[in-house]
Amino acid sequence: MFITLILLLVIVFTGMIIVRYYPALGKKPARERVNSSLQYSRGSFQNSLPTSMDASFSSSVSMILDLFKRNANRKPGQDLPRVAFPSISHPRPVTNITWFGHSASLIEIDGKRILLDPMFGRSPSPFPWIGGKRYSKELPFQIDELPSIDAVIYSHDHYDHLDYVTVRKLRTKVKQFFVPVGVGSHLERWGIDPDHIVELDWWEEKEWAGLTLACTPARHFSGRSLNDRNASLWCSWCISGISSNIFFSGDSGFGPHFQEIGEKYGPFDLTLMECGQYDPRWAPIHMLPEETVQAHIDVKGKWLLPVHWGAFTLSFHEWTDPIERVTKYGKERNVPIVTPKIGETFLVEGDSFPSSRWWE
Repeated sequence: MFITLILLLVIVFTGMIIVRYYPALGKKPARERVNSSLQYSRGSFQNSLPTSMDASFSSSVSMILDLFKRNANRKPGQDLPRVAFPSISHPRPVTNITWFGHSASLIEIDGKRILLDPMFGRSPSPFPWIGGKRYSKELPFQIDELPSIDAVIYSHDHYDHLDYVTVRKLRTKVKQFFVPVGVGSHLERWGIDPDHIVELDWWEEKEWAGLTLACTPARHFSGRSLNDRNASLWCSWCISGISSNIFFSGDSGFGPHFQEIGEKYGPFDLTLMECGQYDPRWAPIHMLPEETVQAHIDVKGKWLLPVHWGAFTLSFHEWTDPIERVTKYGKERNVPIVTPKIGETFLVEGDSFPSSRWWE
């Protein structure tokens, strides 16, 4: 009993030390920092609709069984095709998008370069050496080769979107960070000057460099550690310029907020819409592909770029299931689906978009 008690104390003490001092876990925002948010109540941030995962015993058992299924095709059998990202000295005059896998993307709009949820690490985990690895062994670029970035926009603080190593490598290249309320605490712990961080609440806007950035609702949750569940906000983003209007969903379950966003900020030339890592057991926080198409319609989008797939396995579906289902349903609903290879740049203006079925 004495030895067992000592071991338990050592484990608890070690956990406390890790939570307090391991930098990748980030930093929980102070209460006074988030209290003013209309989404913050009862000690945490809240969704506008009741939102929870199925935590029943039968659901837990079914997930364990799914985890050990053979031939589940949850990962590609070979390295994914990708396009080497060119080194560009100046942004192109026409709005263009480059998708890097999962949700990480680069927007060039009105002469500004904006990175969305740039997760360039090898694993979405606080301990990258033990987490599930990125499908592609190499990115289409080296971070050191990236040009200067005018802004980085984050949707929330989960590891597959906000990566400690990536932030540390990007910090000398980025002029401004835009995040939902509370996420700035992580960046500050990692060495980002607070003057270079803008935190916004849902429905707040920021005029910046000729663009209008609007922080809009999403249906999700947040947290990186044992004691910060929903301590910071999650969101979607509207990026409006002279030449284009773009919507980025972040992570979100389906809900009426998409229609509200469309009525206030639509129509959009392009949407980057979450499509992947879903499951019926947690449908309130991640859309199914058919819901992705409907959300695109609700926000009044023209072209749909499915993101949140093609890089990591974070669910039980086949790795190609998101893109197969979203392209099929998009065709049924007359929604054009953009399917670039990882690292492929395409122009938002005009009527010609990547449409190859490269994953086959």
